[in-house]
Amino acid sequence: MTRPNESRVPRLALTPGEPAGIGPDLIVRLAAAERSAAELVAIADPDLLAERAARLGLSLTIVPFDPAQAPRPSEPGQLRVWSVALARATTPGRLDPANAGYVLETLRRACDGCLDRTFDALVTGPVHKGVINEAGIPFTGHTEFLAERCRAEPVMMLATPGLRVALATTHLPLAAVSSAITHDSLGRVVDILHHDLVERFGLERPRILVCGLNPHAGEGGHLGREEIEVITPVLDERRARGWDLVGPLPADTLFVPTRLKTADAVLAMYHDQGLPVLKHLGFGQAVNITLGLPIIRTSVDHGTALELAGTDRADLGSLRLALQTALTMTAAVTAQH
Repeated sequence: MTRPNESRVPRLALTPGEPAGIGPDLIVRLAAAERSAAELVAIADPDLLAERAARLGLSLTIVPFDPAQAPRPSEPGQLRVWSVALARATTPGRLDPANAGYVLETLRRACDGCLDRTFDALVTGPVHKGVINEAGIPFTGHTEFLAERCRAEPVMMLATPGLRVALATTHLPLAAVSSAITHDSLGRVVDILHHDLVERFGLERPRILVCGLNPHAGEGGHLGREEIEVITPVLDERRARGWDLVGPLPADTLFVPTRLKTADAVLAMYHDQGLPVLKHLGFGQAVNITLGLPIIRTSVDHGTALELAGTDRADLGSLRLALQTALTMTAAVTAQH
């Protein structure tokens, strides 16, 4: 479905993720209490959401989603739902492999809806990888699932107010990181990061601080040569295009306020180099953003929290930030096109 780019209400798809987790709780609590400038459409089982709202004592009307209607801002007390049926009724906190296919179907429908422009962006709730694999379905995570469906190579970036951290490698054993950072792979990550900061965040000339891999960024080759042989050549090629890339810098002194206040993003070489700093700074107020896809996708930065499911104790902060980030990115894309 193609819709014109002129002024209109953006439409965002929300997937609650694992039905036994806190994802359904977060969505119904948000919908019951808050207005949104966008039309929020939950892709889920309407009975699941209605049951969870009733359990939490919320007044919420479920409205069937009609993609043919023009989008309208979401009002408190109403939630538009594109129905996908659970395989089996669920109990908060109790995983059931029978519903693994349901979880993936909500993602497929949401992703395809973004590709055909029924939706402007996708905001995902937390999934439980283990129970999906227990159902006999190979699944390593949202990012990999969406990358395959979109036929793209994504880059993972987490953000909290005041800091964005992208990763050159993601879920790898530390012993495998060095060999995974090649001229081609690092160049691709830098290109995607720079492109999406321009196109999806509206930054005309983003300033990116790049971590070295080794302590002290290799100490001139005495503590490792990856900075000399791989990282610096990749950065120099892009600096020749006029890009504002700083580094490679020692990671232990990169994340200081004087450096970060002039930066638009940090590129870390591996998962635990950059994300502990970000999560310390913005725990509960961070968002996971998948760059490099033909769609806009943001996500909460937490798990399913099964022990909190069916209660009102889960924090809405990350979902709010994921929605706001998706809206900001949608507005930047719309403004440029």
